[in-house]
Formats: sequence, C-alpha cells, structure tokens
Amino acid sequence: MDTVLRLFLWLVLLSLLFVPLERWFGAAHAPRSRREQLQNLAYYVISSLVPIVLLSAPAALLAVAARHVVPDALVLAVQSLPLAVRLLLAFVVGETGFYWGHRLSHELPWLWRFHALHHSTEHMHFLANTRTHPVDMVVTRLFGLVPLYLLGLASPNVAGSGAPALLLVLGTLWGFFIHANLRWRLGPLEWLVVTPAFHHWHHSRNDHINRNYASTLPFLDRLFGTHYLPRHWPAEYGTDTPQAPTLSGQLLDPLLPAKKTAAS
Repeated sequence: MDTVLRLFLWLVLLSLLFVPLERWFGAAHAPRSRREQLQNLAYYVISSLVPIVLLSAPAALLAVAARHVVPDALVLAVQSLPLAVRLLLAFVVGETGFYWGHRLSHELPWLWRFHALHHSTEHMHFLANTRTHPVDMVVTRLFGLVPLYLLGLASPNVAGSGAPALLLVLGTLWGFFIHANLRWRLGPLEWLVVTPAFHHWHHSRNDHINRNYASTLPFLDRLFGTHYLPRHWPAEYGTDTPQAPTLSGQLLDPLLPAKKTAAS
C-alpha cells in the first residue's frame, strides 16, 4: 500500500511540474486518445514495480559471480578509493554500460522487438519515459549494473542498494525531463548532460535514426560516433515497427515467435 501511495504522489508531483511546462514551452499537438493516456498510466506503474522484482534475482547472482571472476586485488583497489571518486566512477561506468545496452537494443533485432515499444510514441511527453517493455528495462539496466558489480562498486549482499539504486533513481528522474515536450535549448550545458533536444533526436522517425543513446552523458555518443545535435528539431517521432493497439498485445507480442522487424 505504501508503494502504491508513493507512486501516486510521484505521479501527481510530476504532472504538476511537467503538464504546465509542456503546455507553455512544448510543441502543439492534438490531444492523445483516452486509450493512449490509460496505457501511459499503466506503463508508469509497470515500469516502477516490475523491474524491482525482475532485477533482484539476476543482480544477486551477478554479485556472487563477480566474486569468482574478478581479482580480489582489483575490487579492493576500487573500494579503497575516496567515496566521491567511487561515486563518480560508478556514475560513468554505469552510464557506459547503459549506453551499450541501449545501443544493442537498436542493433540486435531480438532486443529491438522489446525496445520498439518505447519508440512507438509519436509525440514526445514526460510519461513517454515509462512507456517501456519490462524485458527492455531489465536488459538495459543489467548492462549498467554488471560492470558495477564486477568492479565492486555495488554491494554484493543487497542488490538494490548503494550506487545502483542512486543511479537508477537519478536516471529515472532525468528521464522524465529529457522525454518531456519542451522546446528548450540549453547552450553549453548540452555538451555536459543529455537534454530534451538531444534525446528527442533519438526518437526521430526518419532522419538520423540510431543516434544519441546516452541517458545523461552525451560525451559517450561523441566518443563512439553516434552523436547528433543540430539546431533544429526532428520533423517526426515514432517508429515504423508495428505495435499492437492493446496493452496486453504490446507486452505479449515480442515474446511470441519472431517476426521480421527493423530498428528505426
């Protein structure tokens, strides 16, 4: 009951913040259908609850396995670093892992089957952040968590504590901002952190697709050759990969025998 109440309060706070901002500073769009609005609320709940359950077991197994494949000297050396250095290292390492998990979810067809749902929204808005298949969320988050466990930057006895929890919370909160319908350009700040303009290009339907994979650190895209941030905004959002109209279909279809799909 406490969890449901927290989710409700967070939704109220997010709505009070972003709904007026999107109305004042966003592109004008036709109202979303009632079905889509209800689906967005359902995905908000699903994305908040399901990954916690699905991540617990694999994260715990990773923590144990890491003890057998990574030299103790390396783990001890990392854990001996000052707290501020460890937090910064955890942030960069986790972001790098997420970058590659996200990029592979576009480049590998069997992962794109799950990730395409996130790109199905045709008008950017803050709740698009949570319109994600649970399998997609678990896979990309594990890419961020695995290197943290391997380097001893995450606690091996509590899968959801410490650096991983902090990264997930910060990443989720920032995710609402960069998905929001906000036509803001932030000048030099765009070189340091991911902004709405940066991430909106990631959701482009046709032009310069498969770019801007980072969730917070755009230098990763510059480093790996996937950065794209012109002065104008995408003409269209969405994907040509068909999506079922119902919530149950969207969740179950990617689990059925493979259909031929193409990332966009």
